[in-house]
Amino acid sequence: MIFPVTTALFASLLGLLFVGLSAWVMGGRVRGNVLLGDGGRDALQRRIRSHGNFSEYVPMALGLVALLEAGGTRHWIVVSLLTILLVARLLHPVGMRAPENSPRQFACRGGGIIATLLVTLVAAILLIIRAI
Repeated sequence: MIFPVTTALFASLLGLLFVGLSAWVMGGRVRGNVLLGDGGRDALQRRIRSHGNFSEYVPMALGLVALLEAGGTRHWIVVSLLTILLVARLLHPVGMRAPENSPRQFACRGGGIIATLLVTLVAAILLIIRAI
């Protein structure tokens, strides 16, 4: 096995995004004087869920792609999956800030989570194929 350098680079970029989302949540809490939960504030709830959604889905996708890379999967496949993941995770919070039922919400929030799930699905299937 090799060290998954490409995944490490994208994990670093996603880590920076995670810190940004964390700061976004903290800023909303400070601004609204909310120490726990969302204080009944819709805007803060959206920030919290953007952060939570990231932390729920990104680790699995990254782990699967790292295993693909470490196992010798073609570089273009690894880069493609990770680029899609990074773009998806950048789009998701944009969609969370969009007006409800707007085209931007559908495209960014919906597109972001669908793309994240597709990366996870493709990586999982490729690992299964590699294992059998």
